[in-house]
Amino acid sequence: MNPSAIEVAAAIIFAVALLHTFTAKLFERLAHHNPRHSGLLHLLGEVEIVFGFWAAVLIVVMAMMVGGGEAVSYAESRHYTEPLFVFAVMVVAASRPVLESVRRLVAAVARVLPLPTRLAQVWLSLSLVPLLGSLITEPAAMTLAALMLMRTLFDTPLPERLKYAALGVLFVNISIGGTLSSFAAPPVLMVAATWGWDSMFMLTHFGWRAACAVLINATVLCWFMRGHLGGDVQEPQEREPVPLLVTLIHFAFLAGVVVFAHHPVIFLGLFLFFLGYTQAYNTHQNPLILKEALLVGFFLAGLVVLGGMQQWWLQPIISGLSPLALFFGATALTAITDNAALTYLGSLITGISDEAKYMLVAGAVTGGGLTVIANAPNPAGVALLKGGFRDASIGAGGLLLGALPPTLVSLVFFLL
Repeated sequence: MNPSAIEVAAAIIFAVALLHTFTAKLFERLAHHNPRHSGLLHLLGEVEIVFGFWAAVLIVVMAMMVGGGEAVSYAESRHYTEPLFVFAVMVVAASRPVLESVRRLVAAVARVLPLPTRLAQVWLSLSLVPLLGSLITEPAAMTLAALMLMRTLFDTPLPERLKYAALGVLFVNISIGGTLSSFAAPPVLMVAATWGWDSMFMLTHFGWRAACAVLINATVLCWFMRGHLGGDVQEPQEREPVPLLVTLIHFAFLAGVVVFAHHPVIFLGLFLFFLGYTQAYNTHQNPLILKEALLVGFFLAGLVVLGGMQQWWLQPIISGLSPLALFFGATALTAITDNAALTYLGSLITGISDEAKYMLVAGAVTGGGLTVIANAPNPAGVALLKGGFRDASIGAGGLLLGALPPTLVSLVFFLL
């Protein structure tokens, strides 16, 4: 089937958005050398802005080509549940009672391990927390891991190349660490109901492979970084402890948002109650990360709008590959498309074999750490960790190089 003119235009705009994403760090550098236009250049250098900006361009182009009514109808036909959920779960998971509870858990386990405290905490943040993503969802795990690693690793005078290596391991481990259940990883969620994959199926077919890869990735990285991660962690200044009841209420809000992740009316209602509660008991709170979460939601919503017009060229590629080629193809395509969108397109293919189903999802989660757009939680990691990098910006090339080694480890385990 030949694509329509608007589909071709959407593909071109999508390609431009990808190029903008991969060159965002360049705009930050230009901003430092051009103070007169630094505001605009800083805006263009914000990775979280890119896809929202080009999605708006697409809607304007559609309005000029096919009419404003058609453009508005298309924008309204998109499903924005995932961007809304990521926004809500980021804010709740990053709240002080939740974050401090997870930090205390990680610190308690770190004290038992025969490793320097800081090294042990980094290892746990790169292994235990991503695997917890199978329970609390990947976006929540990314938020917690990024906030803990910012203090123990990224906000330190560590060589930039090692920070990119750690970032790559974090992104890959989050992408595969949510595959122990059928509801936590976006690319799995897209096919679980259609193909009848429950959490036991995920655990036996994907989970043990993912857990092995996560542990190896975290262990190898920490071994190479052991000379930079010795000693204890500088604990923050003591504040009044959060009462147990307040902590339990926060975890109840988090659980509610996760359980109703597919019902935006419910989880957004819970989120509004959460905002009211934090205002009522602000003594036990840190400032909520509303700005960071909104930017991530904006990024993902833009990806939803742009990605919805790419089916005409993506689906024929997926349906025309053999299972093994599909695995490698999905891993590569995930780097330039959201892996959930990729598996969703696969779920629309009639008569797809069980082997091809496995290879598609395995490839999609394996490549989920290669770029910022490859997996829905990645923009959250970028938003929370970019301050630890030069120019407060994360380069696409550095992330790709950092993610390649753990991606290869994951590739081996999913092909076993």
